[in-house]
Amino acid sequence: MDAIQTTQYARALMQARGSKAIAEAAQRMRENEAKGNTAEAENWRRIRLALAEMRGPHQS
Repeated sequence: MDAIQTTQYARALMQARGSKAIAEAAQRMRENEAKGNTAEAENWRRIRLALAEMRGPHQS
């Protein structure tokens, strides 16, 4: 999955799941790691990072 596809998928996931999108991406990453699907796990890691960038920094 290239960077454009990753960003597009992350945006779609954010629209569909809202604040739960990052947690879902992390869960799917862990599931794929456990199954030994390293390429798919890497895709989910990149999606999770893209979602975190979209969310922006934490504010206190």
